[in-house]
Formats: sequence, structure tokens, C-alpha cells
Amino acid sequence: MGSQALPPVTVAELVGRWQFAPVVTGFVVVAGGLYLWGALRVRRQHPARPWPLARTALFLAGLAVVVIATQSGIGSYDDVLFWDHMVQHLLLLMVAPPLLVVGQPGTLLLHTSRNPVHTWAKKLLRSRVVTLLTWPPFGFALYAGVIVGTHLTGFMNLVLSDQTVRGAEQALFLVAGYLFFLPLVGEEPIRWRISYPSRIFLLFLAMPVDAFTGLALGSEGGNPFPALARGRPAWAPSPLSDVHIGGAVMWVGGAGLMFAVMMTVFFSWSRVARADGGLGWLETARRANFAALVGSHQPASPGGDASLGAASGGEDESVDDDEHLAAYNEFLARLNRQHDR
Repeated sequence: MGSQALPPVTVAELVGRWQFAPVVTGFVVVAGGLYLWGALRVRRQHPARPWPLARTALFLAGLAVVVIATQSGIGSYDDVLFWDHMVQHLLLLMVAPPLLVVGQPGTLLLHTSRNPVHTWAKKLLRSRVVTLLTWPPFGFALYAGVIVGTHLTGFMNLVLSDQTVRGAEQALFLVAGYLFFLPLVGEEPIRWRISYPSRIFLLFLAMPVDAFTGLALGSEGGNPFPALARGRPAWAPSPLSDVHIGGAVMWVGGAGLMFAVMMTVFFSWSRVARADGGLGWLETARRANFAALVGSHQPASPGGDASLGAASGGEDESVDDDEHLAAYNEFLARLNRQHDR
């Protein structure tokens, strides 16, 4: 449990106090080194289309968040103050994973590798195991289960008492967050491609999980975690007050971070809509489905191409409303002629 030698927590202590975590340091150094090597390799091989610097910066920022959460003052006080423990959880579950996801390490691996590694990586990203792990409902269930299972059960007593279990829990948060956010904010070459409304909907569903957990902790009438009372520094708040503060951190902080991710996805959706000529996703889907329907009934021209450019995949794939109306009238006329026969 927490050491009596730790001074009262302050902003200066959280920022200036650091501890060494060999496993975390090794992971960050290896992941960051391989990523930078891959980015430089792409830049050398394709100088006209280098790996985006912004993507590299976001991935490295995600690794930096992992270091801050585990080795800064936040990591030093994580077994002393429950609310600090909750701050660490939010960083590992809701801040670092989205940053790592948008860095697209899987895509970078495909860009830099050669056979047989390239073939192996492509098969892995499309394998049944990865397909299951990145299935959005599975990611949501894992995300919700991890939050509820680690905060509203006796498991937290074990986490606060055992350094090894605490490290495993930190890794679990990082993995669960990565799998949850991967199909929602990422563009990796995985099996799942879900629409932007569906992404926002799943993010919206996840928000009550944080709120419910935070409210449950904030409404506790007694200390639910006896491990908080063992070896507690005299300057620390009472265990029950600590739990209540931690619940507020989870409720307010979790909702705020999830809302920020939702807004990021929404703005990405807006950019895609503008890139499609300002059409909303419903209008884009309507036109695509209509073009496919009309094209499937369009007689082939002598050259083998359909008369409707959008259905044939010609150079001009845009179809305005007048062309839609003319094609639709022709479509109805053909159906009428077939009926008369």
C-alpha cells in the first residue's frame, strides 16, 4: 500500500515526481523506435508521399501519455489516493488508446514491410482472431466490462495491494481502450468499416458506463475498499471521501473525454461529407443505391458499357437530379413494357 514517505500531493509533486517502470519504459522505447524507423523508411522510399508528421506526433503523444500515467507523480500516488488512481485509469483507457489508434501502426507496418512479413501482417489484420477482437460490439462489451469489473468489485482491493496485479490492470486498460476505439476512430485495414453515425452511437452508448460507475462510487455510504485504509498517510483524505472524489473524476472526466472523442468523430464525418461534394451520408447512400438499382436494369450499349455513367463506373461518376429523374423514368418505362408483354 502507499508509502508514508510520500509528501502531500500537489501539482508540483504530480509533475515533478518520477519513478522508473522497466516494463513500461521497454514497451515505449521499442514501440516508439519501431514506429519512427517505419516512418523514416516510408519517407526514404516515397519522398513524394512521406508518412504524415501529424500521425507520427499523435502516436508518440499516445506513448507519452502512457509514460505520464505510470511513471510521473500520477503513477507514484496511484496506490495511495483512489482519485489519483482514477485519473490514471482515464489516461490509460480514454486518452492514450485513441492517440495510438490514429497513429495507424498497422498501416505503417504494411507500408514498410516486405514479404514474407508483409503477407503475414496482412493475413494477421484480416484473420478471424483480429476480426473478432476488433468487432465493435465486442470492443464495447470489453470496455464496459473492464470499467465495471475493476471498479465496482473487490478486485480493486487486490489492485491497491499488489504491484504486479496493478501493472496487469494498467495493461488491460490500454488494450481494452485500444480495441474499443480502433474501429471507431481508426482507419486501419481491418475487417470492419462502420458508418460515422454508428461510430457516434457506440461512443454515446459508452458514456453512461463511465457515469454509472462514477455515480455508484460517489454514492457509497462506507469505504468499499478496505485496502485504502491500510498504511494510509495522515495527510490523505478519509477513504470514503477519497472514493467519492474518485467517483466524480470517473463521472465528469469520463463523460468529458468521451464527448471530446465524439466531437472528433463528428468533425471527421463533416470533412468526409465536404469531400463528397457537401452531400450528407444519407444522400450519398441514396444516390449510390439508386445508381446500382438503375444500372442493374440498364441495357448494355454496343461497347458493353451501361448508358448510365454512374452505374458503369465511367470517368464522370456524379449524377445530378435531372439525370436521376430521366433514368428513373426510363427505368419505369422498361418495367411497364416488360409487364405489357
